[in-house]
Amino acid sequence: MKKTFAALIAFGFLASPATAHEVWVERDAAGPARIYLGEPADPVPEAGDPEFSKLTAPRLIGADAALVRRANHIEAAVTGTGDVRLTDDNVFAPWEAEGGKWEGVIYYARAGRAETRSALDLEIVPTAAGANSFAVHWLGKPLPGAKVTVINADRWQKSFAADDQGRIDVPVTGTGRYLLSTSHEVEGARTLGGKSVAKTHHISTLTFRTP
Repeated sequence: MKKTFAALIAFGFLASPATAHEVWVERDAAGPARIYLGEPADPVPEAGDPEFSKLTAPRLIGADAALVRRANHIEAAVTGTGDVRLTDDNVFAPWEAEGGKWEGVIYYARAGRAETRSALDLEIVPTAAGANSFAVHWLGKPLPGAKVTVINADRWQKSFAADDQGRIDVPVTGTGRYLLSTSHEVEGARTLGGKSVAKTHHISTLTFRTP
């Protein structure tokens, strides 16, 4: 059975659907951005993922655009041609994991590979504008050994381990959408969804399209 990267980030598969889902954003040229919740290795159902109703208010970073709910995604009428970024820490409520500890999830997403700067806590960043090599950044610094899964336009997927500079090279072999995903778990108390959690799962995606 095919499993997405997010579903594999915790051995033993945590009970919460938060660890089996990802948030990602797609954009064609200068058109509106489309924000999805689901399993990106699979086609998006016409009526949306069963958990899509939980995606209610993703927060755009560095952009101000009205959000319009469609059948299987949220549309953001962003302007310009720059990369689009967002974050959402309110999709899934914290859950009680093994040992009675509470855990939560924060999602990050980016569409485009024109900019080499990072603006999200966890972000996959191109090493040069339009490059096929990327670096995983955590709090603005490279994250050595990060695990990155690539899903290409044919929905083929493979995981790569970043080097000591957080870098990976992505095999671009055809035209269409490419999606990269990574995660980073952080131990330590914080509040998510009004609940104190002991561990936070940070899950980040980047999409780009080849002509």
